Amino acid sequence: MATTPARNSKLILAAMIFAVSMTFIDQTIVAISLPTIQEDVHLSTTGSQWIINGYLLALSALFAFGGRLADIAGHRKMVVLGTIVFATASALCGATPTGSAAEAWLIVFRIIQGAGAAIMFPAALAIVLESFPVAERGRAMAIFFGIAGGLTSIGPIAGGYLTEWTWRSIFWINIPVAIIALFLTWKAKPDDTRHPAKLDYKGTVLVCGGMGLLVLGLQQSAIWGWGDVKTWASILIGIGILIWFVKDQLTSSNPLLRLRIFENRAFAVDCAVLFFLMIAFVPLFFFASEYAQISLGESASETGLYLLIFFAGFATATQWGGKMLDRIGARRPVVLGCAIGAVGFWLWGSSMTHLSVSEQWYYIVLAGIGVGLVLSPANTDALNRVARGRYGEATGITQTVRNFGSSLGLAILGSLLITWNRSNLENALGSKGVPKGKADAVAECVSQGEAACQKVGSALGSKAGEVFTAVPMSFAEATKDVFHGMGIALAIAFVIAVKFMPDGKVEEGDVVEDEPSVGAAA
Repeated sequence: MATTPARNSKLILAAMIFAVSMTFIDQTIVAISLPTIQEDVHLSTTGSQWIINGYLLALSALFAFGGRLADIAGHRKMVVLGTIVFATASALCGATPTGSAAEAWLIVFRIIQGAGAAIMFPAALAIVLESFPVAERGRAMAIFFGIAGGLTSIGPIAGGYLTEWTWRSIFWINIPVAIIALFLTWKAKPDDTRHPAKLDYKGTVLVCGGMGLLVLGLQQSAIWGWGDVKTWASILIGIGILIWFVKDQLTSSNPLLRLRIFENRAFAVDCAVLFFLMIAFVPLFFFASEYAQISLGESASETGLYLLIFFAGFATATQWGGKMLDRIGARRPVVLGCAIGAVGFWLWGSSMTHLSVSEQWYYIVLAGIGVGLVLSPANTDALNRVARGRYGEATGITQTVRNFGSSLGLAILGSLLITWNRSNLENALGSKGVPKGKADAVAECVSQGEAACQKVGSALGSKAGEVFTAVPMSFAEATKDVFHGMGIALAIAFVIAVKFMPDGKVEEGDVVEDEPSVGAAA
């Protein structure tokens, strides 16, 4: 492990922040613009969710591969390659054609964006870790996540204004950021040490297939229905493949993921906390954006300001969490953050039916503080417990856990949101004499944009105005339940942290460099 900072550690940190900022910005900027994209290229409700989830799923499935590849081929090389792939896919997303091919085109290149991020992010994080000693990593990682999180807040603001010009520009904005990242990386010349080994292609195929089928079944359950054989076949086959993957990794001499690292209790607890945290953190941008535009009636730029409230708490608390990690270890900021986050998300959800930002903002800040206190300390503590030669691989594991949590959160909560909103509208409109089929048509058109709703409104005739007045509250009630689900996820993370997370912090010399495996090294 490093005992002194790298000679140009600040420049290295800046380069890596610019590289990963594209992935952070993308998580929010696309969510803001999605209603406009839906209307312009006529996306289905499920297709629009896959614009978000295809990206997350590629991240989840390929992070382990990207982390292992970074250790083998060199961290700097993978940052450069991943940045180029991400920027190219962004340009092609912005070049989406109109017509029937638009939905498939966007989903495919969003998946390629995710693959680029999966190659680049583990390597970037490993480079930051290598550039600072353990005693300074909490502060360095707080800056890393704090500034990256701050740049994420550009997503809501820039996304709103760019969307009013053209939604395609939300993808093009990644190109100048990528150019800056590549220039700074060339200037900083971070370490590019390689650790030659064979890649586990079988494990990569198994983890991609298992995660893909599991999330597909959960995502499509609202469309196919829980009684459809396709839903359960997809879920059960996905789980079966993931079980096969785990068994294969435990017996392989050169696994993609050294799963025995989870025998280290601290590493396992950090990963469990991150998993439940991410069920809330990334999906909230999608659901809060939809809520702001559908229930609050805000424009894309106003929605950006709504999400910016969350980052006011997040960016501040990230710095607190990093300082606490350096001083006393991860347990206190993680436990405190999970508790604050659980309360914040629950109260934020409860206030949504008031349809007033002025009655929500303090709960939104509270949720941001909770997430900010947890994210950096839990990440950094996990990575502090592995040998230098395994940073990329260990980052692959933690980021796989994080992004799989995000994908599952979006799939499960997104499916429930569709189901609950449809049920709410059926009940609300049923009392007005609107048949179930027409109520379902209203629920479907709400997420597809104004043009789709105009067609439904024409079919409803004179009742259209009265019917659509029920939409904001019905959607708010469904979103309230989704945010309560996020609060429960944070409460589970709190219980895990309180019961299992050890006290104290990792010191220099706690991890032996030349251990044969990550699990042993930890």
